[in-house]
Amino acid sequence: MPTLGKETGPGPSPTGMVPKAISLPATPPQGRERFGVGVPRVAGPITDYPVERLGVGWYLNWWVEIAPPRPGGVAFWQMIRVSQDTYQPDAATIRTAAVSNAGSVWLIGNEPDVPWQDNTSPERYAELYHELYQLLKAADPTCQIAIGGVSQPTPLRMAYLDRVLSAYESQYGGSMPVDMWNVHNFILREERGSWGVSIPPGMDAAAGTLYEVKDHDDLAAFKSQIVTFRRWMAERGQRDRPLVVSEYGVLMPSDYGFDEARVQAFMYATFDHFLTATDDKVGYPRDGNRLVQWWAWYSLADTIYPTGNLFDPKTRAPTPLGSAFARYAPPQGTGSQ
Repeated sequence: MPTLGKETGPGPSPTGMVPKAISLPATPPQGRERFGVGVPRVAGPITDYPVERLGVGWYLNWWVEIAPPRPGGVAFWQMIRVSQDTYQPDAATIRTAAVSNAGSVWLIGNEPDVPWQDNTSPERYAELYHELYQLLKAADPTCQIAIGGVSQPTPLRMAYLDRVLSAYESQYGGSMPVDMWNVHNFILREERGSWGVSIPPGMDAAAGTLYEVKDHDDLAAFKSQIVTFRRWMAERGQRDRPLVVSEYGVLMPSDYGFDEARVQAFMYATFDHFLTATDDKVGYPRDGNRLVQWWAWYSLADTIYPTGNLFDPKTRAPTPLGSAFARYAPPQGTGSQ
């Protein structure tokens, strides 16, 4: 299949010093507060859809909004886009949005590791993150800032993040301050000139993890990537940070074998895992050692990758998958509603 991208947009481990600027959430999320959804721009505004039926707690649209709609009281997570040259939107807009939406979560970049996404070298990303972290905390000290999510927590992508952390420490003399860790959890091929997510900018590898199309919803791989990333966090002194999986789902079309029943089974299995998976060595202590605190399904309604759509982007009606999403209830005893 052609190269796969989701949203067109602009060595040794570092020491584990704890940045003093960190301000962690007082309590972990509960029940449907954990559930999020991505709203691509092609879908139009979230208010065009009866999202209250889903019961999600938060959403993102890969951009900064000064006055984001919040139907049913849903939270909006801000995202600044980065590139090798700069960031978007401009500093004045970011400052206004931060002041107008005090206490918001901010994601710095979207897949900087992917050439057709934010396509930023590790060293340049460290510089942009530092500038934006300072800008946001000056405008709103109560905001929560997360690193941009790499496309999947494979060894190649975690090597990219190690270079980010090393570059930050080298340039600024301390560990990179991250309030919340953020990762995407797709299962896509890492190979130059092939389908998938290619090789991160600034890295010389010809290939990484060579997943096949059939692996795209492999639940064992999905679970393994999450615990591997949590272990990576713990080894770098970051276990006491919450983790969000801000984008995941099924991108492959139905005629590749990903029919409605298969996608729903994968979605439900991931929900079950997110709500119940714990690890007393690497999980988040403030949340009963759960591995993940928030997650966002891709997506509400997309015209490019429609397999995971919860609503039809033309009619705005719920899809069968959207109805299944709305029916899901967290099991008792796992932070349920």
